[in-house]
Amino acid sequence: MATSRLLRTSAALLAATALLISGCSSGSSSPGAEASPGPTTEAGAQRPAADATLAPLPSATPAGLRPYYDQKLSWHPCGGSGFECTTMKAPLDYADPGAGDIKLAVARKKATGPGSRIGSLLVNPGGPGASAIDYLQQYAPQPAAVRARYDLAAVDPRGVARSEPVKCLSNKQMDRYTQTDQTPDTPAEVNKLISAYRTFAKDCQTRSGKVLSHVSTIEAARDMDVLRAALGDKKLYYVGASYGTLLGATYAGLYPSRVGRMVLDGAMNPAIDSRTTNIDQTAGFNTAFTAFAADCIKHKNCPLGTKSTEDAGNQLSALFKKLDAHPAATGEDRQLTESLATTGVIAAMYDERAWPLLRDYLAQAKAGNGRGLLTLSDSYYERDPNGSYANQMYANPAVNCLDLASAFTTPDQVRAALPSFRKASPVFGTSFAWAALNCAYWPVKPTGTAHRIEAKGAAPILVVGTTRDPATPYDWAKALASQLSSATLLTYEGDGHTAYGRGSDCIDTAINNYLLNGTVPPKNKHCK
Repeated sequence: MATSRLLRTSAALLAATALLISGCSSGSSSPGAEASPGPTTEAGAQRPAADATLAPLPSATPAGLRPYYDQKLSWHPCGGSGFECTTMKAPLDYADPGAGDIKLAVARKKATGPGSRIGSLLVNPGGPGASAIDYLQQYAPQPAAVRARYDLAAVDPRGVARSEPVKCLSNKQMDRYTQTDQTPDTPAEVNKLISAYRTFAKDCQTRSGKVLSHVSTIEAARDMDVLRAALGDKKLYYVGASYGTLLGATYAGLYPSRVGRMVLDGAMNPAIDSRTTNIDQTAGFNTAFTAFAADCIKHKNCPLGTKSTEDAGNQLSALFKKLDAHPAATGEDRQLTESLATTGVIAAMYDERAWPLLRDYLAQAKAGNGRGLLTLSDSYYERDPNGSYANQMYANPAVNCLDLASAFTTPDQVRAALPSFRKASPVFGTSFAWAALNCAYWPVKPTGTAHRIEAKGAAPILVVGTTRDPATPYDWAKALASQLSSATLLTYEGDGHTAYGRGSDCIDTAINNYLLNGTVPPKNKHCK
């Protein structure tokens, strides 16, 4: 069972093997945002606060923050191949800088030349909860032309990886948690699911109480401005993917005059509430599954049949139902439950290059061997072969549940919303609806609300959207591009999550030209 559905780049998933959505998927507002809770729907969730707008912070640095902005970073070699690392200090609470610090891990790789250095290019792969430093060291040192002109840089956001990480469950507890039935059929199963959510939240509070109230997107965006100053840059140059687009857009809203060149790939829409976000993303994964099914049924050995995409969906649902009653053997102590199988299928939706692997693993699961889908699920949860989990599945709900109020607060609200979720996805709807309840039991009250981000006065920003993106539906990219006053939308007509660096010369050329020369693509440019 997912702690929440993640919004992250496909590269990280494929590297391990080959968003899910959150009950409180990301969004945020600053203490100065002109945002307020909107009216509630019949299911108890907020409607989109489309008229609320994130207000910029004052351009002058407050005296209490000056020591942070003036700090000198002490670098040391790390990670090989010219990478350097350091630790940066930021206030734990920006409203009370004297209350103590939080230490944030930072890494960079200096520009290699030839050509004049443009500045530091900060990268973030999403999550929330994905390690930006890991992403930088594993995937970001390309393309060569960008690497030549920028110091590539990354900071693990507060609560993530090396930056005072949020901690919750033991590895054995997490194993049990991921197997919890997320499509409860009886009151007893509903109670078991709620108990799992409560235990998860309680243990996060016990082990991470200090940081839980201060891991919001607003605070992480403010940390990026401190880093910008510490790196000696007047402007922030940035490439953010998935949730990283929300982080980047939030920075632009808070500091529009400090935006340099900013790429937001696989964009989120900050102006919608949790319930709307969950419904949209449920439909997004359904779109991705339909594309997978359309490809699968062309193969005579498709494990979901060769009749139609609708029949393929029915066969997958039947497999999930079978696993709910009789989990499959995997060759180890853990069995493949319905929840783990669902997570495995979802993981493969992030990148169409995983589709052949998914076909093989679905065939194995139908034959009673759950090892393949378990491997996909483990990659999604970042569980290593030794049984240890990375921090991402803990940081993710910590950020999400602080950024927005829970989509639902009671099981009855979930039940009332089930028809709309099932309409959005007959295959995944039930699971996603119940997953949207997890933030209801979070020990820290949310500090953010849905809001528009306009960033008036910012330099040109490039928003990138993929038409069949499962985790960040294309409509979100269109919405964010329409909100940001200086944005241009670049469209990739294709499958998978995010577009940059995934094989489209058209996309990569347009983004690289923007990063290197500041030239935005023509309006309404589409790539295939």
